[in-house]
Amino acid sequence: MRIAEMNWPEVAKQVEADTRCILPIGSTEQHAQLSLSVDSILAERVSVEAAAPLGVPVFPVMPYGLAPYFSAYPGTVTLRVETLLAVVRDVVASMARGGFRRILIVSGHGGNSPVGALCSELMMEDPRLSIKFHEWWKAPKTFAKVQEIGPGGSHANWMENFPWTRLAHAPAPDGEKAPLDMVMFKAGPPGAGRELLGDGSFGSVYQKPDEAMNALWQVGVAETREVLEGPWGV
Repeated sequence: MRIAEMNWPEVAKQVEADTRCILPIGSTEQHAQLSLSVDSILAERVSVEAAAPLGVPVFPVMPYGLAPYFSAYPGTVTLRVETLLAVVRDVVASMARGGFRRILIVSGHGGNSPVGALCSELMMEDPRLSIKFHEWWKAPKTFAKVQEIGPGGSHANWMENFPWTRLAHAPAPDGEKAPLDMVMFKAGPPGAGRELLGDGSFGSVYQKPDEAMNALWQVGVAETREVLEGPWGV
């Protein structure tokens, strides 16, 4: 269930029976011809579908993350590391005050990985909490499914091209793009990165059949649900 569809008395009753909740975090950044909100769309959707059979509340997705390397692309928003960590810290503190003790943070963006270290720090500060950081697309079973579908799954290529991340007016290009030189990309400033990257895809084919993508999605949802089911530290 979505927190947006609940009122505060319902949340109060919920935490009496179950102290689990989910915080999805994403990013607003270039994804070639795909939506700028790919990471937020996927993080929220996988969270909602994973939580639905369990009746666990899902908070609104955090739509901004760490994406300085894409900042030369219009529409990209990037936070400072300290800003993202401060926001997550405050959100988790608010959840804890409301009675939530088992918090699953589902990330849809690799740049948000510093939040994983923050989770350990927050549990050190408040031993009542059990916090898990789940990067859904590279969890073991989901990533194995990616490899089964095909090599080269990465940013803004077929691996993120789902029916719900596409824009109807911007179809995927035909053909296959050469892989990105990641060493050069990481070694330069954002402007140089844009020149090197071009349309924004990291390479490989732009789209796979929907049948394959739906199969990948089901694995991602199931694996996220397994993490939500436990075990938990408290």
